[in-house]
Amino acid sequence: MHDNNIQTYNSAVTTIKNAILNAQYEAAKGVNNIQLTLYYSIGRFISQNSRNGKWGTHAIATISQLLKKDMPGLRGYSETSLKRMRSFYEEWAELDPVLNSSIKTDEFSPVKTDEIIDLLPFNFSAVDAFPANDFRSIGFTHHSEILTQCKDRKERMFYISVCAREHLTPDGIKNCIKQNLYSKKGQMPNNFLQRLPSGNLAKRAILAFKDQYMLDFINVEELGARDIEEVNETVVEQKIVDNIKKFILKFGKDFLFVGNQYTITVAGHDHRIDLLFYNRDLNCLVAIELKTGAFKQIYLGELNGYLRLLDDYVRKPHENPSIGIVLCKSADKTYVEYMIQDYDKPMGVATFTTATDMPERFRNALPDIEELKKLLSSGDE
Repeated sequence: MHDNNIQTYNSAVTTIKNAILNAQYEAAKGVNNIQLTLYYSIGRFISQNSRNGKWGTHAIATISQLLKKDMPGLRGYSETSLKRMRSFYEEWAELDPVLNSSIKTDEFSPVKTDEIIDLLPFNFSAVDAFPANDFRSIGFTHHSEILTQCKDRKERMFYISVCAREHLTPDGIKNCIKQNLYSKKGQMPNNFLQRLPSGNLAKRAILAFKDQYMLDFINVEELGARDIEEVNETVVEQKIVDNIKKFILKFGKDFLFVGNQYTITVAGHDHRIDLLFYNRDLNCLVAIELKTGAFKQIYLGELNGYLRLLDDYVRKPHENPSIGIVLCKSADKTYVEYMIQDYDKPMGVATFTTATDMPERFRNALPDIEELKKLLSSGDE
């Protein structure tokens, strides 16, 4: 190994060691998430020196060995760990307060190896709707597992929140990712993780609902309209009630129908919930507000009020908090996710399609459900 290389690596070791000692000192004073900040800062230092050709090919391995020699008993700074710190920084470089305080470039700017590694705070304000508290509360091993298995940023933030709220072990978050919880949740905009009392209940609620429901027993043309928005919501509600078995089969398992236009009277004022269900698995009431048009923010406020009434006047002591779903014809998910976070009751927004939404050539090709049953039963004779 060239003398100039070993001198550079020794200098890097000194810099990293000083950062570790400084972080240990800060942690001893009770400062939160110092370790995560330390790993991020070391990752930044390694990234900026290893990606620009300043260090040699085996620099990280050499630095790891020299660190262990210089700090006997030091754990967590193997070659693999240092590379994970680099990945941790690079994958979340958007949180770098330095990069986000000036003009961004695609190139990493060189850093002198003898400078001090500043423990820079994460710049969460650089990313919209970032789960900052959840991010800080989970361990580096959890972060590494999420970064390794998930490439989409929204998916990563989802698992960070799941991990934080459920206090999962590294194996626990690995199992959630293996089960593909993110995809199974249907990506319905909701605030379940933030508003339900436990992470396990939130996970079950996420799995209980879809982002879109096909209500193919509703035919707009048969209702005398060209578009669902032209149909009175009461008519659509009644169509669902008339086909409640089909609706529940579409909606999911463990749902029991309580009633429609369920009325709660408070101080002489009547409040009517369009559709009220009970979910056995979630052990809670589920209120559905039915809208035949596009999503509007005002629907969340209305539903939030209904959920408060249900919890105060209808919910049994052994039941979990009531959940609300706005079921509308269309919704901008990004807008919903932004607006729903400030409401204090667990809610989600799903959309529905009708038989009329299916192309006519497909509708005509499908037999009526009763005719299909007759064909199947005749085949058994």
